[in-house]
Amino acid sequence: MGKSKSEENVSAADESSAKDEGLSYEEKLENVSIIAKPMAPKKLTKKIHKLIKKASKQKTFLRNGLKDVQTRIRKGETGLVIFAGDVTPIEVMCHLPGVCEDKSIPYCYTPCRADLGQAMGVKRGSLMVLIRDHPDYKELYDECISEVKNLPQPF
Repeated sequence: MGKSKSEENVSAADESSAKDEGLSYEEKLENVSIIAKPMAPKKLTKKIHKLIKKASKQKTFLRNGLKDVQTRIRKGETGLVIFAGDVTPIEVMCHLPGVCEDKSIPYCYTPCRADLGQAMGVKRGSLMVLIRDHPDYKELYDECISEVKNLPQPF
């Protein structure tokens, strides 16, 4: 029997994320949208993934996905927002960097959404995450925040 449309989309997404895992940082940058700025450099991306791993152990301090992050930002939650740069169509999330700037929330892009999901310990990719401060990873959180604030801004 043939696959349904949703099964085809899921398997296509899994295949693309499987391909992304073997790529280097520079190769992942080739798949990034043109509006994905400021892009985290390779070292900062690794620190961010490490921070996401630590934050994922504290369930209420990591918000995952477009709908959850968008709702939490609008309700007043603050933290560090990490966007995936290889999202298509980019229109689904292109308004959120402006919202972050209005609310003075630091944000940056990383090259691959599959890596964001993998850092959280899930198989699916993630469009964005909101990481809130917690005493268990305060030092790494503060370090990432200061580096993100020092990235060259697109405007």
